[in-house]
Amino acid sequence: QVQVVESGGGLVQPGGSLRLSCAASGSIFGIYAMGWYRQVPGKQREMVATITHGGTRNYADSVKDRFTIHSDSPKKTIYMQMNSLKPEDTAVYYCKRRHIWLGLPPDDYWGQGTQVTVSS
Repeated sequence: QVQVVESGGGLVQPGGSLRLSCAASGSIFGIYAMGWYRQVPGKQREMVATITHGGTRNYADSVKDRFTIHSDSPKKTIYMQMNSLKPEDTAVYYCKRRHIWLGLPPDDYWGQGTQVTVSS
């Protein structure tokens, strides 16, 4: 079994910064990707940023040049530095770890989510 735990959310003023952390534990091995997704009430969950075990990063257009994702592989942890936050960044942020198996569907593991609120 795999556990994924997020931390670092909170309330911040527009233009401020936050750093989210996501730690994975349990049966962790093989090829994987991890990422951050966010969801607001009434809308679908959307991808914010992802990083593969090889270090390839992908960002949503709405956060490019403001958010940065990076990983600490030995600690099985990823971080996302969020700068120049806007009210529209307000959402519950979820971390996902995906285990990739050749020829088989991937296994996805989600955290419980952490609230980020950008408001003055």
